[in-house]
Amino acid sequence: MKIDKIEVQHVKMPLVSPFKTSFGELLEKDFLIIKIYSGEHIGYGESVALPDPTYSEETTGTVIYMLNEFLIPLLFKDEITHPDEVSVRFAPIRRNNMAKAALEGAIWDLYSKQQGISLSKALGGIQTSIDVGVSIGIEPTTDMLLTKVERFLNEGYKKIKVKIKPGYDLEPLAKIRQTFGYDIPLMADANSAYTLADIERIKELDPLKLMMIEQPLAYDDIIDHSILQSELATPICLDESIHSVEDARKAIELGSCKIINIKIGRVGGLTEAKKIHDVCKKHDIPVWCGGMLEGGIGRAHNIAITSLPAFTIAGDTSASNRYWKKDIICPEVTLSTPGKIEVPKGAGIGFDLNEAVINQHLISKKEYANPFI
Repeated sequence: MKIDKIEVQHVKMPLVSPFKTSFGELLEKDFLIIKIYSGEHIGYGESVALPDPTYSEETTGTVIYMLNEFLIPLLFKDEITHPDEVSVRFAPIRRNNMAKAALEGAIWDLYSKQQGISLSKALGGIQTSIDVGVSIGIEPTTDMLLTKVERFLNEGYKKIKVKIKPGYDLEPLAKIRQTFGYDIPLMADANSAYTLADIERIKELDPLKLMMIEQPLAYDDIIDHSILQSELATPICLDESIHSVEDARKAIELGSCKIINIKIGRVGGLTEAKKIHDVCKKHDIPVWCGGMLEGGIGRAHNIAITSLPAFTIAGDTSASNRYWKKDIICPEVTLSTPGKIEVPKGAGIGFDLNEAVINQHLISKKEYANPFI
């Protein structure tokens, strides 16, 4: 494919309600929209980096810098015949996975449109609809937490994920179990809020029969998680620790987890996400797709990757109205039936952009013409 030009749009959108985790609170999300032009087709990607380096070392600012100085020039250098080539071309650049994934995602969308197939089909997806869950931040009161849980259960979500931290863990989770019973699919996400010194406290969660506890220990750890998992009945799911298929392989071999959360941005793109999926499938490790408060483009990419066969646990890809008053795509992502989202059949991501919403929240934009044409 010949790339004519690339456009990067920087938008900032308010969330419908604050989202609080163990490392901070977000009231709005700023992110980048990538548009790659080739003939009559446009491929869409999205950067999922946060404004501050709290989830990972990347921020919206670092992504802008990496795109401008390194990644876009590399992408222009030679023509691409398949999206898998993008990660190979970017390999000399260490980390900066969210910046890489933003461009690679747009290439995957562009390729799918040129082939006249859905992004799901291009990736090898087989599911026509996906189970979806919802993520609930740290709430000011238990009553507010229970109100949200009840609302999302009534909407049919297949998994309820609750953010936890020391001092906000056993009690709210126990209250959910007491109120709604042990049949609801409930999990906890610690975002690296604990250490091995907290092992006895973490073990107190076992009687609650959680689906999993996500990333309880350090964001860059695999070893200590293997120690914790050997002591814990509750399955550990790794998130921040997994940046590549090699990380996944090591975690599986060490027994550091029983489940892996695949986030496209965290691992550097759809190509690497698919590799991690394949390794986990080979070792009977269930996977699910995590969320980063994506706009509609990132949400569409999540839906596509979740259509692969080993994504057997409901992900974080909820409907657009969970986070946004108006999303950047049309139609917006909605539940086709309670707790399910239909995988688009149209070419590429299967959604158009809502340019009016984008322009309403636009901070800046920059175009890059291909210097080799």
